[in-house]
This record gives sequence, C-alpha cells and structure tokens, in this order.
Amino acid sequence: MEGIIQIAGVLDEADAVMLMEAGVEQIGFPLGVHVHKEDMAAEVAARVIRLVKPPITAVLITYLTRAEEIIDLSNRIGTRPVQLHGRVSIPEIIRLRALAPALTVIKSLIVEDNNVAKLESIVLKFSPHVDAFITDTYDPVTGASGATGKTHDWDVSRRLAIVSPRPVLLAGGLTPDNVRRAIAHVRPAGVDAHTGVERADGRKDVRLVRSFVGEARAAFAATRS
Repeated sequence: MEGIIQIAGVLDEADAVMLMEAGVEQIGFPLGVHVHKEDMAAEVAARVIRLVKPPITAVLITYLTRAEEIIDLSNRIGTRPVQLHGRVSIPEIIRLRALAPALTVIKSLIVEDNNVAKLESIVLKFSPHVDAFITDTYDPVTGASGATGKTHDWDVSRRLAIVSPRPVLLAGGLTPDNVRRAIAHVRPAGVDAHTGVERADGRKDVRLVRSFVGEARAAFAATRS
C-alpha cells in the first residue's frame, strides 16, 4: 500500500464513475456512521459498488464496532476493505479477522489535542491485528471522527507514520490546495479526501477531484525521488 488516493462519499452512480475516471485508487462508502447523514442506503451502495472494477477498490467506512455487524454490512454491499472509525476493541477485531479473514482492516487514529502518546499506544497494540491505519480529525462539536472538513496537527500524523509497522493513510480536511504539503510533511502511505472536493450541494466537484488527484500524485512522486 503506497501512494493510495482515496475519495470518500458518493451520492450515486454518476459520482462513482466520475471518481474512477479521475484516477482515484479507492472510493470510500460511509455506512453505519451514526454521526453523519448517510449518502445512500446500503442497497443503493451495493448497486453502485458493482460498477467499481479492479484496480479501483470500494471501501466500507463505518462506525460499527461489532464483528458480525461489520461483516454483514460488508457482505451486503460487496466490499472487502473495511475502515473502522468506531471504538472497536482488540478482541472484536480479532473476532472479525477470525470470522472474515479475507477482509482488509483499516483502523482509524483520531487526532485530538495532546493525544499523540495515546495514539502511539493504540498503534502498538492494534498493529498485529490490522492491515493499516488512517489518521483523521476529531470534531468536538459533532462528535465526528471523520468527514469533519478539519485538518489536525500533521506532526502527530508524521509521528504515527514513523512508529507504525503498518501503512498509515492521512485524512482530515485535505483539499487540492493543501494535499501536496500534507504528503511532503507526513509521508503517508495514502491520502483520503471527502468534504474537501465537494460542492456546496454535497456532490463531488470534478474539477476539485482532478486537481486533488494531480497534486497528490505529484507529491507522492516527489517523496519517492
């Protein structure tokens, strides 16, 4: 996992097709998120996900914390990667891996004020049980730990990328204007954007998406040179 560009949140098939044509590697589908209004029902997401063909990957993004619920939703919509933003425990992730070993498990690391030591501890404890991590921003107003449109201290994400034995992706307020600087600073394995490439109506803006992809690709190329 290196140089991954993920865009999360689509409203319909047209959005998904646009993202694929724009060159993203992964499309995130937030479902079972609780703190946000879902973009679509699971049945609609399943229909859209059938349009997503390799090498592009559909990713379930969820706040669900119980293994059986995560597996059920993943099976219903047809995704193998699951990105977990809820307060899921290590025993539950172990159970998840035992029941569904084909799943790719991405664990969120939610950056708040002065919690880098706590996040480092989470990385060390969870690394044997997950495939990757994604850093994101906590919003104390809404309680959301993703799709907040807010950046966080990139020094924290940089530290986590250094200490983690697993790949670390970066999310949180990323836009075409800041993603190049973010990648250069954090050196993540991938980046994720949601609200930073949307119009006011919540639909993805093709101009912003293409700009984000171009800036991210240029930054990843520069970090490899």
